Amino acid sequence: MSAPLIELDNVAVTLGGHAVLRDIDMTVRQGEIVTVVGPNGSGKTTLMRLIIGALAPSAGRITRAAGLRLAYVPQRLAIDPSLPITAGRFMNLPHRRDPGRVAAALTRAGLGGLGSRPVSALSGGQLQRLLLARAMLSEPDLLILDEGAAGLDQPGVAAYYARVEQLRAETGCAVLMVSHDLQVVMRASDHVICLNGHICCEGTPENVSGSAAYRGLFGGGEGALALYRHHHDHVHADGTPCAGHDHGEDAA
Repeated sequence: MSAPLIELDNVAVTLGGHAVLRDIDMTVRQGEIVTVVGPNGSGKTTLMRLIIGALAPSAGRITRAAGLRLAYVPQRLAIDPSLPITAGRFMNLPHRRDPGRVAAALTRAGLGGLGSRPVSALSGGQLQRLLLARAMLSEPDLLILDEGAAGLDQPGVAAYYARVEQLRAETGCAVLMVSHDLQVVMRASDHVICLNGHICCEGTPENVSGSAAYRGLFGGGEGALALYRHHHDHVHADGTPCAGHDHGEDAA
């Protein structure tokens, strides 16, 4: 088993008197792809903020490997169309980088030869790959993607996650991603975590996709709002059972 990069032990977050996360135990290991899925308001963004260090837990412990290098790709980036900046110049923010490394990162992200193109002229998929290329310049041990394929059509989503898999294979970095694109993500992940304020279920894609919960998730047909129910017989640390959680996801 590969070495852990980050471990969360019984982590909880309370914001404004509201319990956002509780009883979070999870590990991201070297070289693996871990995907977090869950409905809106389930705490996914809060979990990402904890992991990148932008938020401290209210309880529990977070342990990071010594010297851990993190890179974060946001869900989207609003670009002023009047901003005169090329893809190559964007890669050099906030400081100039080696031109060879910039060109190699663009090529690795599928943007070879587009360094002189204005950022405002890039398609949605190209812009997301540009953010991915810039993140990889730091040679991270752990790449964090927050809905990196949001707003892309299905072919674009598939191409984006294929690119993520390729980057993992080439660099050996671990990937932690939040996504609603469950069918594609299941194929791209080593480990899947279902979150709804706490971890409802987790496991390999094969185990999760073979469960009644996963089958129910896609039972509504393509493009439908699929509702699924987790049935569990375990009990959390506070003595409450984990059973009958309804989750809504956009199956598209």
